[in-house]
Amino acid sequence: MRTLIVSDVHANLNALEAVLRDAGQGAPIDSVWSLGDCVGYGPEPGECIACLKGFDAVMIAGNHERAATGAIGTEDFNADAAAAAQWTKARLTPDEGAFLDALPEVERRDDVTLVHGTLRWPIWEYLYSAEAALGHFALQETPFGLVGHTHVPMLALEEPESPEGCRLYRLDDGETVDLDRNQRIVLNPGSVGQPRDGDPRASYAVYDSGSSAITLHRVEYEVATTQELMAEAGLPRWLIERLSVGR
Repeated sequence: MRTLIVSDVHANLNALEAVLRDAGQGAPIDSVWSLGDCVGYGPEPGECIACLKGFDAVMIAGNHERAATGAIGTEDFNADAAAAAQWTKARLTPDEGAFLDALPEVERRDDVTLVHGTLRWPIWEYLYSAEAALGHFALQETPFGLVGHTHVPMLALEEPESPEGCRLYRLDDGETVDLDRNQRIVLNPGSVGQPRDGDPRASYAVYDSGSSAITLHRVEYEVATTQELMAEAGLPRWLIERLSVGR
C-alpha cells in the first residue's frame, strides 16, 4: 500500500496537483495523509481543501487552519502571515470553516503518529532541535512519527546512547528511509506549497507499507502561475517572492 504524505500545502493548488501527478506515476496512490496547514499564505484555500477531501485524505490541523477559522488569534503570526490568514478567513465558506474546525490536531494510523508541530505543542512547536525532538519522542507511543510546520524535509532518529539522545538529518530528493520498529523516528516531508530549504520545488514523501520505507520526493511546478494568482488576490509581496527561492 502506497500512502502519499503531504504537509504545508498552504493553498497552493498548482503545487499540490503537481505532487499528485508525480506521486502517481510509478504506481497508484492508495491513500493520502496531510500533516496540517493546507490553507494560509496561498491563493486557493477552498480548492486545496476540496482536492484533499476528494482523495478522502487523513487530515490534521496546523496553526493556519486554526487561524483561518478564528479558533486562534494571529497575534503570534508575523505581519504577512496574519494578513494572509485574515484573507483566507474571509474567503472560506461556512462548510469549509466547519470542516477545518473539526480537524484533529493529532492522528494515529497503525504504527505512525501524525501531528503538525510536535506532540508537546501540536500546532506551534517547530521540530528543529534535539531538545524539541526529545520532547516529542517522550510523548510518541508509536515507532514512527510524521510532522510538518518547518517546511524543511528532515529525519530525527531517537538514540538514547548518543550525547544528545537523538540525531537530526536533512533529507534529499530521492532519499529513502527504511523503517524498523526497533528504531523510533520522526520524519518531516517538507512543504508542498512553500518550501523553505532553498529549493523551490514542491516536497512530499511516499510511505510504502509493503517495503516498510518512506521516500522523499521533489517536483517542479508552475511557480509563476501561483504567484500571479497571489498578486491578483492582493496577498503580501514577500509571500509571493519567496516561492521563487524556496525561503
